[in-house]
Amino acid sequence: MTSTAATLARWAAEFTPGPDDLELARRSLLDTAAVALAAREHPLTGIAAGLPDAARWAAIGHVLDFDDLHIESTTHISVVVVPAVLAAGGGADAYLAGAGVMARLGERLGWQHYSAGWHATCTAGAPAAAVAAGRAMGLDAERLATAMALAVPAAGGVQKAFGTHGKSLQVGFAAEAGVRAAGLARAGASADPAALDDWLRLVGGQPGDLALNGPAVPGGLAIKVFPCCYAMQRPIAALREVRGDIRGEVRRVRVRTPEGTVQPLIHDRPGTGLQGKFSMQYAVATALLDDYPDFVSFSDEAVARPEAQKLLRRVETAYPPGADGLLAGAVDIEVEHDGEPLRTELVHPPGSPSRPPNSAELAEKLSACGAAGLLDGGNWKSVRDLLDRTFPRQGGID
Repeated sequence: MTSTAATLARWAAEFTPGPDDLELARRSLLDTAAVALAAREHPLTGIAAGLPDAARWAAIGHVLDFDDLHIESTTHISVVVVPAVLAAGGGADAYLAGAGVMARLGERLGWQHYSAGWHATCTAGAPAAAVAAGRAMGLDAERLATAMALAVPAAGGVQKAFGTHGKSLQVGFAAEAGVRAAGLARAGASADPAALDDWLRLVGGQPGDLALNGPAVPGGLAIKVFPCCYAMQRPIAALREVRGDIRGEVRRVRVRTPEGTVQPLIHDRPGTGLQGKFSMQYAVATALLDDYPDFVSFSDEAVARPEAQKLLRRVETAYPPGADGLLAGAVDIEVEHDGEPLRTELVHPPGSPSRPPNSAELAEKLSACGAAGLLDGGNWKSVRDLLDRTFPRQGGID
């Protein structure tokens, strides 16, 4: 039986993108670069300054939790693959090869892998980054499969890191591991591609048939509208639809949504901005208190606001089991206030593949990130140069 690594490597080496694929690659490049530039002043920028290129750019690009997401695999594809491609000197073809592998590998890992506590962006990300960097380096299918196997030792990451710098750093480690594995494969290092299948089984995935037809990234990518975990996008958007009808004091908010949709939301009583990005209770608070939940809304000061802390304690949640995925079912919210109770329900939030952003909405996001100039001249080389200037490597991490 052909190994999973060999099958994916052959697809990645032979894949020829169509116009829609190339448009996805361009949007992913701009979105990833923009959210990294928005983190210029974040403390992690200085902490990560000694990391290699791919690790540094990926960690910084993920720290605001504003990067895109592949719903079916529950992975942040671009923040791993774009830095790996840039570090290896590649372009759209390399990105699409790596992104396609990450999407398909993530789906083989499945929801059971994510719900067990693994950070699928890292586990699926390291082998995918190896493919992306390897295609940028011109590796053939055999060497790409070897690179994936060489990335297996680094294919880890856990959700316990959510709400800390560890989440972003482990994403950076996955991207860098892929670049390193591709370089070793190019230099002639050997590895058994079947190691990827063994690893899949050990972490709860299912080796098997892979759907290799269709677009590079099946299902497309969701673009975030708010700078926080994707599990918070839907409840925030739902509450914004009724926010203007609230009268007086909010006494209670009841949130009902399938259990699987809140898997990453591990902080019921957040005390920091990073914890607030992974909290259903704070999703309710910022949606009701802020005209638009933006970067400031997820600062330490905003999360610590007395009115936010008071409100998040008035949130009651019900998470019935039986559905998998961050957009399973719908979110149903009831707000008790001085008027008649308000009810809102939402299935597809803005920015999801079913409601993709138009060019004006994407331009608005880039502008909010301080990266409006990318729309005119942003290409793979210019973005690499921009990130290199903005986030230069300083020293090294021993």
